[in-house]
Amino acid sequence: MTHPFSLEGRTAVVTGGTGVLGGAMARGLAAAGARVGILGRRAARATEVAGEIEETGGSAFAIPADVLDRDSLLRARAETLNQGGTVDILVNAAGGNVPEATVFGDISFFGLSREAFDQVVGLNLTGTLLPTQVFTEPMAGQGRGSIINISSMAAQQPLTRVMGYAAAKAAIDNFTRWLSVELALNHAPGIRVNAIAPGFFVGEQNRALLMEPDGSLTARGQQIVDHTPMGRFGEPDELAGIAVWLAGDGSRFVTGTVIPVDGGFSAYSGV
Repeated sequence: MTHPFSLEGRTAVVTGGTGVLGGAMARGLAAAGARVGILGRRAARATEVAGEIEETGGSAFAIPADVLDRDSLLRARAETLNQGGTVDILVNAAGGNVPEATVFGDISFFGLSREAFDQVVGLNLTGTLLPTQVFTEPMAGQGRGSIINISSMAAQQPLTRVMGYAAAKAAIDNFTRWLSVELALNHAPGIRVNAIAPGFFVGEQNRALLMEPDGSLTARGQQIVDHTPMGRFGEPDELAGIAVWLAGDGSRFVTGTVIPVDGGFSAYSGV
């Protein structure tokens, strides 16, 4: 075994690498020695994130693509193989919620539109399935690799409001376990599939739900912190360590798991 936290000589792809959490994990993988492809729809932002990694001594490149467009993913795979020679690590960090699929305010459960539900499921579930199909194929050829999906606390402990998002992330948990078995039994036992289930991190999409403009907590934000034993939201870079571990040799006998990174939220009953 090489150093359990070294990713030297490996190539990683991070979908959603232009976002807050995906970008933090991309930086962590690069700091551990991986060459990292930043995959996102925003080409300029992907180039910016890759440039920031390069400026701090890491190795990265931009691969603009849409996780729901197979042709763009195939082009991104070709560029990744051109840049790094292999695909060793895939982090499926693209995803998010859709306001219209949230049961709150004027939207009741009975009025939730199928289009909104399909959109949030497509973004999170299909947006994980397609990149995994495309980028895992080279892993099968080389007999090894690590796939890291992004789940959510909403998958494990149903939360009010976020019905569509929670359903999609629960499907990610099941897909993670199913794929870990499928790849190990029928393709290559050296390909591992795991998921990270973040607790509550402040990002672009949920900031207004959790924090007031002055930085104080909203009622929902306070409720979440009150049910998190560590008493705070997570910091994006606190996802980097688990991503590096799951990507490297230190976890080479770990597959089919969903690991919470939540400050104890999933362990606390509130009593």
